[in-house]
Amino acid sequence: MTGIGRVLVIVYTVMALASTGRSFVQIAERYDEAPLAYTLSAAAAVVYIVATVALVLSNRTGWYIVAWIAIVFELAGVLVIGTLSITHPDLFQHPTVWSVFGNGYVFIPLVLPVLGLWWLITHRSRQS
Repeated sequence: MTGIGRVLVIVYTVMALASTGRSFVQIAERYDEAPLAYTLSAAAAVVYIVATVALVLSNRTGWYIVAWIAIVFELAGVLVIGTLSITHPDLFQHPTVWSVFGNGYVFIPLVLPVLGLWWLITHRSRQS
């Protein structure tokens, strides 16, 4: 993996680490304050971890499919949670990784899956 693919994996790795760390601290220290928000942050962390591994191994057909599933799920999560966090803020006592389309992470969660899907589409012919 070279060029934009490598950058994509690095950004996914950073998001995986950031969201895992954030959700771990939130759940360990104050889960009772916002269980839904903190559980969603943990789910986002798992998605970023799976997407990172799948992108690294995407030259294999099975992992290519896993990458697609993880990134489509990520995009759906960002769009649904982002929308709900604006239209129904009472559901989220505290922000999640995907709240307001990832504004706490400079909207990287909104842009990242679009770039990930673009990369998967443009590099499909190299898959075995």
